[in-house]
Amino acid sequence: MSKITTELLLERAVPRSTRLRKIETLNLSKLQLKTGDLDPRLFSRLRHLQKLDLSDNLLDKFPNSLTLPDLRVLNCNNNKLEDVTALKQFPLLEELTYENNVYLTLNDDYKVMFLLQNLRLLNGKDITKLANHVRRVNSRKLTSKVTAHWEKFFRDQLPEKHTAEQVKSIKKKFLKSVQTNVVYGPSSLSEFTRWRVKMIAEEFLAYSLGLELNSDTEPEEKMDENEEESTESPREAAEDVAQVGDFSSYISNVTVTSSKRKRNNSKSSPGNKRSKSQASTEEEAEDVSAEPLHFLQCHSKGNSREDFKTQLWSCVFEPVLDSGARKDPIVSSSRTVATCGGESVCLIDCETGTVLKKYKVATEEFFSVAWTTLTMVISDSRTKAHNILAAAGRRGIVKLIHVAADFCYGEIKAHKKPIATVCFSPTQETHLFTASYDKRIALWDIGIPDCDYNFKASQLLVLETASIPLRIALVPTCPEQYLLAGCEDGCFAWNIKLDKGQKSRPFEAIFQFPDDESMTTSHRVDGLAFLNDDVVVSKSSKPGCIYLWSWSRSFDAKGKGCQRTMSAVILAELEWSTTDMSYLTLSTCPAKEYVFCGDEKGSVWMYNLSSYTSAWGSAKGKRSERRISPTQILKWPELRVNGEQPPEILVNNVVADPAFTYLVVLTSVNITAIWKKS
Repeated sequence: MSKITTELLLERAVPRSTRLRKIETLNLSKLQLKTGDLDPRLFSRLRHLQKLDLSDNLLDKFPNSLTLPDLRVLNCNNNKLEDVTALKQFPLLEELTYENNVYLTLNDDYKVMFLLQNLRLLNGKDITKLANHVRRVNSRKLTSKVTAHWEKFFRDQLPEKHTAEQVKSIKKKFLKSVQTNVVYGPSSLSEFTRWRVKMIAEEFLAYSLGLELNSDTEPEEKMDENEEESTESPREAAEDVAQVGDFSSYISNVTVTSSKRKRNNSKSSPGNKRSKSQASTEEEAEDVSAEPLHFLQCHSKGNSREDFKTQLWSCVFEPVLDSGARKDPIVSSSRTVATCGGESVCLIDCETGTVLKKYKVATEEFFSVAWTTLTMVISDSRTKAHNILAAAGRRGIVKLIHVAADFCYGEIKAHKKPIATVCFSPTQETHLFTASYDKRIALWDIGIPDCDYNFKASQLLVLETASIPLRIALVPTCPEQYLLAGCEDGCFAWNIKLDKGQKSRPFEAIFQFPDDESMTTSHRVDGLAFLNDDVVVSKSSKPGCIYLWSWSRSFDAKGKGCQRTMSAVILAELEWSTTDMSYLTLSTCPAKEYVFCGDEKGSVWMYNLSSYTSAWGSAKGKRSERRISPTQILKWPELRVNGEQPPEILVNNVVADPAFTYLVVLTSVNITAIWKKS
């Protein structure tokens, strides 16, 4: 019979408790406990336990399923522990002591530093800097060595057409060889190095052998088909980017047949009724030559290749650090894009399709990502510009990730309800807007982290909304004064100037849009972006409705008072799908004067509006009498996964880089498609 009972747990709680679920601190020291006494079924009821003292017992290891999701402090001094790897089941652990366990060595210290991403104190010592080195620099070096070892000695040993037995044989040889020959760091850490090398090598093999096994597609149609990355285990608060981020995450066993993408130059009738029968080729339009490069499945829950349910929501291209290039996006633009959906955020190289880094929070569903560039002090008062990624979603928490360092250095508990979208100010690098289901848009100053990643965030402003904000956009000509938001029940504008003194503000204006024969303010706006300094593109839940309208002619900046109703001055309407499905958002490429929007069939509608914008810029510019047809529609290719077509494909988002070299398409079926313009 176990020594641990419900009554004992209640009695040893600090303070004593009447319910197991209420216990936050528990002292089980000096009870002569052995591993078998730790009953997982009983411990699973300690859902809110944060501090556990198991010192002065006879434990030789931990059971693998104690289920203590909130454990922060653990004392295991004076036991007989032989292994520490089971401690990875406590992802929020911040303080750990296991002194006087004679079988544990320095190698075990390094293992827990790698496994426990939140660990700050180990045996009473602050290990923050050393742990960051172990997780980042050490892992990066070992990954490089493992990859080089495969390329030099084993890559050519595997025949192009190979059997399962050959794969099994080379895997065994490679694992043995790499653990013997890859050496890094002092000899006192050789056991830890072998442990990490084996882990990295197994992850690498999952990628490389999966790549070589797929050879059944035709050459001109074949895409890179690497097996999905499986570099990290789910951790509720794993605030570090995946350690092995050099392996791609392609959908395996995929056949792609590219359907002919037809250019749609149909002209609509003078009225607003869409008429495909009146197709005409008289209108001149640029036919964009774009080919699908990669189809990735890198956001799968639990790294499952069978996951075609995870929704992908947001993607943003990384800024180019050279300020000169950033001022002129045509000169140069990044090919690295951040994507989010489900429990993960990924950084993808669009050219190679490589998943460079992956950040994962098992209990989160990420809805939005945004970049900013901070000038940080690195050492000896020297400064350097670094790109910082903000990610947020269902938990209402903003994660701040220093991508170059593979490190999530902090979080902001911004809202009590989910965050729909985030964006940074283009003029104030530390100013971040968060729009939430609590019907508020908050402006934060995230601060600049010091060399130890200490930072201080503060809330500067709260904008009250009448309904849930879905999309937000700062007005390009005055980004420190006005913000637009597309909401569940309309399109609104706020004055966000900080010198006004009023911290909580109602909306200043709500915009009316055409609705059959009248004007209405009540409609869902699930797409919103600026095409240039003045032209706004907004998408309504009304079937087939994308409007282009003038900010300067619609908004009366001289008017007084708030919550005023203003009529949007419509410049044109874009012909789009007749679906009434919501949340298929749009984007723009201002430098190329393009608008993009996906539909309910996996297609991307592209509109080149360069021939219209000069006329719209005129003070006398009038509304186009007919709907503007798409320049081109990129059809979703015939994609087969393991011989079967994926389920119904919705395009949730589609984004081009500033120079319109790549087009990233996010879908409802956990597939990221990357197209490249020829």
